[in-house]
Amino acid sequence: MEESINTLKEQVDQMMGLDTANAGGYSPLVLAYAGDAFYELVIRTVVISYGNTSVNTLNRKTSNLARAAAQAQMIHLIMEDLTEEERSIFRRGRNAHSSTVAKHASITDYRHATGFEAVIGWLYLGGRQERAIHLIRIGMERYAAQNSAAKK
Repeated sequence: MEESINTLKEQVDQMMGLDTANAGGYSPLVLAYAGDAFYELVIRTVVISYGNTSVNTLNRKTSNLARAAAQAQMIHLIMEDLTEEERSIFRRGRNAHSSTVAKHASITDYRHATGFEAVIGWLYLGGRQERAIHLIRIGMERYAAQNSAAKK
């Protein structure tokens, strides 16, 4: 009988013949690297669900949610929902010193976004994609609510 595969990470590992590594063993910047990709995939999936439109429009909507300032705002809006372990991963990611900085972000926003991505990457690599998607969803909902209230 074939073993049940529950997460995207497990599927990739099995189908590509990869060894499963402990998510806690990766550096914060590696976690953020994986988290950035997973977050982008979730955001693109959400944006595409709004309807068939030009790729330029899709990219503009995705970019608005994927920029460092938006991610920094989201992590602040969901901080109370994080477990202590997730907060610890956030702090490790936020405090990691990267040799690059986003073009259109303050250093503070960039570091907070890196912390957010580290949490998402840690969850994904640990096989907890449902938790990662849950945090992204509530972050998006609160971000949209806060920004629509600010426009009024």
